[in-house]
Amino acid sequence: MNNTPTAGETFEDFKKSFFYGSRSDMNFKFVAKLTDEQAGEFFQGLLWKIADAYDDGNTDRVFAHILEWQASGYSDEKNFDYSDGPFAEPSRPVKEATVVLLTSSGHFAAGDDPEPFGLKNMTQQAAEKRIFDFLKAEPVLSQIPRNIPPAKLEVRHGGYDIRGSRADANTTFPLEILAALEEEGKIGCLAPYAYSFVGACAQTRLLKRTGPEWTAKLLAGGVEAAVLVPV
Repeated sequence: MNNTPTAGETFEDFKKSFFYGSRSDMNFKFVAKLTDEQAGEFFQGLLWKIADAYDDGNTDRVFAHILEWQASGYSDEKNFDYSDGPFAEPSRPVKEATVVLLTSSGHFAAGDDPEPFGLKNMTQQAAEKRIFDFLKAEPVLSQIPRNIPPAKLEVRHGGYDIRGSRADANTTFPLEILAALEEEGKIGCLAPYAYSFVGACAQTRLLKRTGPEWTAKLLAGGVEAAVLVPV
């Protein structure tokens, strides 16, 4: 993120800045869930392991430290526990079904910019600064041809650092992976279009209005199964 933290920032503000803040970062959002003591332990340990890696060139311990604390930070997360939710059995085996890709990663095809808030050519930096406006807005679904060249695939999202998605779209928009699975016969047929939207949006509208509308659209297009990629 390129936003400048406010003056007089507290340690609590610092922790929260990794989650929809001036330092929004998918790798470190878990820091907002740590106590001050835990966060201090995490960062001190991280600095030690970076210094050790500088001495011997072994960065594995750095990655292991981050993964360990990510797991710890999210260990009590219950927001995405839907064990009692209504699940639908597939109408037929996935290897025979028409499968669609639907992500909340903010991808869109070049030349088909959803133009959030009516703004043309919004930059990633501008999207980051308006993250709380996105959270109040109704989501817009972008339709992306399944055979789109990688150079024609764009991404913009105010809620996470998109550098990884730009380097390899398959990290958040695995269209090429699904195409490979189709070729291998693991899925029956990949739908002619994939879909994406900015997941940082008005959740009630997504649940009660736009989500059901999108579902009806996909069913009408012959889709029988969806690969959902939340970001």
